[in-house]
Amino acid sequence: MWGNGDFRNLWIGQTASMLGSHVTAVLLPLIAAITLSASVFELGLLTAAGYLPYLVISLFAGVWLDRRAKRPIIVAADLLRGLALAVVPVGLWAGVLTVPVLLVITLVVGFCSVVSDIGGASYLPAVVGREDLVEGNSKLELSSSVTNVGGNAVGGAVLQVLSAPVAMLFNAATYLVSAVFTARIGTRGETADERSGGGSMWTDIAEGARFVVGQPAIRVMVIATLISNFCALALEPLFLVFVTRTLRLDPFYIGLIFAASGVGALIGAVCASWLNRRLGLGAVIVLSTTVAGLASILTPVATLLPEPAAITLLVLMHLVDAAMIITCNINLRSYRAAITPDALQGRMNASIRMVVMGIAPLGGVFGGLLGGWLSITSSLVVISAGILLSAAIVFFSPIRKVKAIPTIAPAGDDAAPPTAVPGRTAATSEGNAE
Repeated sequence: MWGNGDFRNLWIGQTASMLGSHVTAVLLPLIAAITLSASVFELGLLTAAGYLPYLVISLFAGVWLDRRAKRPIIVAADLLRGLALAVVPVGLWAGVLTVPVLLVITLVVGFCSVVSDIGGASYLPAVVGREDLVEGNSKLELSSSVTNVGGNAVGGAVLQVLSAPVAMLFNAATYLVSAVFTARIGTRGETADERSGGGSMWTDIAEGARFVVGQPAIRVMVIATLISNFCALALEPLFLVFVTRTLRLDPFYIGLIFAASGVGALIGAVCASWLNRRLGLGAVIVLSTTVAGLASILTPVATLLPEPAAITLLVLMHLVDAAMIITCNINLRSYRAAITPDALQGRMNASIRMVVMGIAPLGGVFGGLLGGWLSITSSLVVISAGILLSAAIVFFSPIRKVKAIPTIAPAGDDAAPPTAVPGRTAATSEGNAE
């Protein structure tokens, strides 16, 4: 993979973009709270503004990316994000930056991030080829895990060491780095039919949605992911109350538990490709979702244990849960990309991300309402049962029988993927097929 210059440039560009996104997620709320003295309601609006673009433009971004060359669009999105963030230090120096202006900047950055996120995922199959999708996604997921952990620390550190305007200029520079390296990628994979497009935007959106709904494995996995994400987001407020009020853990131990998720994510990113080669794609996805579901249901067990044992259990549970989720995501993302025609990559990714990301606010609200109706421990059991339900859906889905990622691209928009018959895949580079 490192011998592929185009992938190196994509990987560096996406890593810089991920770092910039995580630093932005820390800096903008801190500047709003500390420098602009934003109210709790205004901070809530800033948080909502981070999710809104996924609901508003995901589907349109998918069509746009399928109709045109993806690389220039990703570069333009990075440059626009950097330019939007550069407005923050200018506004601070001029004394005209306000919370409404910061909201507009957050929305602009969010819209560009959606385009870059979908564009990067859609461009990867053209850069590495379907036979290397798991390896490529593993490296990108490794970058995501590292920047997720490091971005929070970097964001706070630069604001502590530097002034707020200089910190934002540093943040804007990360997107410039991303744009430069993405621009260096060759034109491989930017075929004429990908750039062509006419007719109604809504017709193209419907075509992408029909493809996602029409493929049994993709359709079932979207349903399972939707349930899993909804439950995971509902679990967040419940878990915070559980560890702070039910278990009464000190902040140090709570931080240790959350840090275990970062370590688990790194382990999952490193091991995903190896597990795929050893067990096969379907087995890895079923195993990872099942283990993650079983790990989540161990949380209420902590109430029955003494504090040291409870902390150890929760640390191990978060480590295993994160490792399994990342392993599943890498293999699932690679499989989806492999069976999707090149001309539908953008719309496929856009349709799925709008659904699974759009559920975020509802999951959090549901968790809060459930915790007010039932006890915290009972609520955790209910949510864990939901996660196990998503694992059961995966187990009985067509993807369970898939042995390997197809390496032959579908012929066109209407072509059936190589796995249209459950359990059958195109021959891999190693020659194994079922």
